[in-house]
Amino acid sequence: MNKSKNNLGIIYIIISAFCFAVMNLFIRLSGDVPSMQKCFFRNFFALIIAVIGLVRAKTPFRIGKGNTKYLVARSLSGGLGMMCNFYAVDHLPISDASILNKLAPFFAIIFSIWIVKEVANRYEWLAIICVFIGALFVVKPSFSMEAVPAFAGVLGGLGAGIAYAFVRKLGSRGENSMIVVAFFSAFTTLMLTPNLIINFTPMTGEQWMFLVFTGIAAAGGQIFITKAYLVAPAKEISVYDYSIVIFAAILGFIFLDQIPDWLSVIGYVIIIGTAVIKWRFGMKKIETKM
Repeated sequence: MNKSKNNLGIIYIIISAFCFAVMNLFIRLSGDVPSMQKCFFRNFFALIIAVIGLVRAKTPFRIGKGNTKYLVARSLSGGLGMMCNFYAVDHLPISDASILNKLAPFFAIIFSIWIVKEVANRYEWLAIICVFIGALFVVKPSFSMEAVPAFAGVLGGLGAGIAYAFVRKLGSRGENSMIVVAFFSAFTTLMLTPNLIINFTPMTGEQWMFLVFTGIAAAGGQIFITKAYLVAPAKEISVYDYSIVIFAAILGFIFLDQIPDWLSVIGYVIIIGTAVIKWRFGMKKIETKM
């Protein structure tokens, strides 16, 4: 039974990764719309889908006692991380932006020390060091403005990692996962509304279409990753989330003529390889306990 659930979780998380890769493609295809405006419509359309999901499931929008502050912290950190990620997607190959965003699980290990009171072991700290070495190959740090999008991508992963730590905190407190998704979408939509009103840039019909698709793909990614972690433990399936890099590289090549340079590819190998080794080590520990 557990094996079948794990297999279902793997399928869900791969579908989620594909949805988020498609989201990144649509962000880029929407053209010269400001990144903040793209963020607004990504969350606005995702909010509509999340609310429809809650209504159809007849789930009351009721926040658990004492959880509001954690929902706000998750939404604020996740929202800021998302803005940085959108900026990175607009200015980097989408495979580079995707891998930098996937630094999030390793940032989550660091911030879980304070947020969830989970202390990382020496192998997890070694994994973090390896991942950041891999990130340096993708970022290729320099003192020129060309490095800004890459650093924004790292900050996007940082924000997402803090958000993941708060999601784990909320999960330990029994908060409904769909409430977390809906609250995040509503919070970030409201957070971005003043900027939209002040700095709205008119869009073509094609840009509207791509932003609608961005929201749909984002909602699909959130829903399937939520389903994945509901049916299977994160330790056993999270590594499959890195399939987003493969999807993003293929989509970037087909639709945007993007080919990652050799330094980025080395970075991908280090980051994904570290994630796979960490996953295998975690699985062996589980098997040993059994």
